[in-house]
Amino acid sequence: MATEMQRFGTSEEEDEEMGLDVKEEGENDEDDDDKNSTPPTVVGVDGGLMTSSRSNNRFQHQQQFQDQMTPQGGGRRCRPIEEKERTKLRERQRRAITAKILAGLRRHGNYNLRVRADINDVIAALAREAGWVVLPDGTTFPSRSQGVRPAAGVSTSSTSLPLQQNQAPSLRGISSACPIEMDNEACQMKGLFVPSSAYDVSSSGRSQSSHLLGVEVDGQDDQLIGVSVDTVAGRQVVDMPSKLQERDFAGTPYVPVYVLLPLGAVNMKCEVVDPDGLLNQLRVLKSMNVDGVMVDCWWGIVEAHVPQEYNWKGYKRLFQMVRELKLKLQVVMSFHECGGNVGDDVCIPLPHWVAEIGRSNPDIFFTDRSGRRNPECLSLGIDKERVLRGRTASEVYFDYMRSFRVEFDEFFVDGVISMIEIGLGPCGELRYPSNPVKHGWRYPGVGEFQCYDRYMLKSLTKAAETRGHSFWGRGPENAGSYNSRPHETGFFCNAGDYDGYYGRFFLNWYSQLLINHADRLLSLAKFAFEGTFITAKLSGIHWWYKTSSHAAELTAGFYNSSNRDGYAPIIEVLKKHGVALNFTLAHMNINMDMDMDMDSSEALEDPDALSWQVMNAAWDSCIAMTSENPLPCVDKVSYNYILEKAKPMNDPDGRHYSAFTYLRLGQLLMDPHNIMEFERFVKRMHGEAVLEIHA
Repeated sequence: MATEMQRFGTSEEEDEEMGLDVKEEGENDEDDDDKNSTPPTVVGVDGGLMTSSRSNNRFQHQQQFQDQMTPQGGGRRCRPIEEKERTKLRERQRRAITAKILAGLRRHGNYNLRVRADINDVIAALAREAGWVVLPDGTTFPSRSQGVRPAAGVSTSSTSLPLQQNQAPSLRGISSACPIEMDNEACQMKGLFVPSSAYDVSSSGRSQSSHLLGVEVDGQDDQLIGVSVDTVAGRQVVDMPSKLQERDFAGTPYVPVYVLLPLGAVNMKCEVVDPDGLLNQLRVLKSMNVDGVMVDCWWGIVEAHVPQEYNWKGYKRLFQMVRELKLKLQVVMSFHECGGNVGDDVCIPLPHWVAEIGRSNPDIFFTDRSGRRNPECLSLGIDKERVLRGRTASEVYFDYMRSFRVEFDEFFVDGVISMIEIGLGPCGELRYPSNPVKHGWRYPGVGEFQCYDRYMLKSLTKAAETRGHSFWGRGPENAGSYNSRPHETGFFCNAGDYDGYYGRFFLNWYSQLLINHADRLLSLAKFAFEGTFITAKLSGIHWWYKTSSHAAELTAGFYNSSNRDGYAPIIEVLKKHGVALNFTLAHMNINMDMDMDMDSSEALEDPDALSWQVMNAAWDSCIAMTSENPLPCVDKVSYNYILEKAKPMNDPDGRHYSAFTYLRLGQLLMDPHNIMEFERFVKRMHGEAVLEIHA
């Protein structure tokens, strides 16, 4: 054994010095065996010790019985001596390799690792060297900021910097003003990489730490790493603040910021609601250099009662108010109803004459497998069917857009209207209404296919017959219901029917029908608004993104399974017509109003990966990108998230959003603190320098 120890260049004494006191397998077993192998002794009549043959026989019988016991039976399995020796040899070999790794890092990598360093210290040091932030509790995340890397002077590890026992862990792995203790020896070591987004410092945090410790401290600030370091009885307490310093967007590209007006800014009579109050809010936006506002022009208001009779008077007055303040306008051609979705606070249905047609012919609306109709918008199946008083749905949309272009010609000529967004489905987005709240859907259900109206089934039957498999002219029978999980269905589960012959045929047809609808409507919009910047809105269906089927995306019409890019065909259509993409941010808090008890990890979601897939596809095709937040946000964390998406750091091509629309104008935004935070956000989007706001 000594020869083996020399061959591996270490010894048990050296192991103890390095602190690699890993317990060897089999040592306890060996000790137990030694104890059990000692035969029992008895005291003789002459006072001497003698071995009892009867006791020895009984002991041997008991030992044989223990050897026969299995682990399931509760007994201990005795290992052969050779196996124990091999286990010891492997453990010493592992220790020797670890010792050489530590020695090499100290000598060649300039890592000032402590003598009793373990593998956690090595991993933490390497992660910090690579630019990651490793907190004392082991939480690790990448730094998103640039800047001058601080000099090697402070080190933390999961062993040397324990959190205070009474400090509750914070969300996202960042502790809230938690004091952390460091030995003076540890402070001299290399290892803690504090990125340029260094921790902020507040005097309140230092005083709080002092109060917790119950001692007087000598306060001093470390300028290198941007944290407060206090000296307490020969030790140093680093006051770790609640957040990382924000990225500086001064000098970055100018991204225009628009604010979406309230859904009910114009009522069902096409009159501006509270024009004085709205005018005051618009003046506030103008004072902080907001570029303009976005407004929905609702089909259900303008063409409410009689086909091709349009009432634009309320919108004309609203547009005049905006023009007087020298703000720009983004206008949405909203061909869907308002109400019933998350964030809707008013109800604006489809035109009354459309509802009358729907009562006699409900197949003009999207229909699920159970036969429930969704009057949120018209089915794609009637795009070319003359069922709307002698017109097709495409003709109805075009007549509406042409009327708007003629009515507001002066606003186009003056450049007040800077962008037109074409509504392509529910919520104005290019997708199927696969997750309607009114039908009981709740996050993160996979939703249902919306292809069971008469006109879409006719299209599906024709496609199946063309393929030569007429029995494929039906919807999936094992796709579950609105609130199913992928693994609960035969269609969306791993290796499910979605990837079979029928599944691929159906999903190709289902998604292509959506793409054809976009192609048809955008070509008409390009003709109606020639020379105007046009956008199409795409939603971020990010739940179940980490599954192989991407079930929620499939039911929404995006054939984006793990072996297929479902967004590239959509980008091709946008490029064909020179239309920009308005991608709704797949925000990290999108489910905040849906299911507070649902852990987002259970939904296998990945909003960032989805965002980058869509954004890169658009930018690679030279498609302009705009965006908006899906739900109201007034906090700094949400604004920073938007900024990082709008102006990606270190993008080699300097790509960024062409515009951003904030959702939405209202009393929440007008709160004094919220409006100050929003003004900072606008300045940073404009590439201006800003100051920190202290509450």
